[in-house]
Amino acid sequence: MRKNEMQKDETQKDTKFLEEDISVHILSVSAAMVGVCLTVIGLLRVVISIQKEDTIGDDLLAVDAVLFLVSCLLSYWALRTRTVRRMHTVERIADAVFMLALVLMVVVCVFVTYAISVA
Repeated sequence: MRKNEMQKDETQKDTKFLEEDISVHILSVSAAMVGVCLTVIGLLRVVISIQKEDTIGDDLLAVDAVLFLVSCLLSYWALRTRTVRRMHTVERIADAVFMLALVLMVVVCVFVTYAISVA
């Protein structure tokens, strides 16, 4: 009986470590992606000023940067939360927002690649 309890405790500790690990990864990657979005917005503005054509890509990247920022803040909140239930909820929301931002990043990349290759 004690062996089962010890294994259960170890499994719970491993699960808690993995959960915190996910939040840390979302926090660091989403913060870096905010910087990437802002850098690409600056580069797009340079290309737009040279080509004299405006694109919606920089506006979409601004929305994407905000989504990554929201994901970053939510993952930080998940790390700071004391209750496990709330941590799980906030972590799932942060993960969903992060995935949405990644999908939007792919859409923007396709759009920008098309706009640059056609121009």
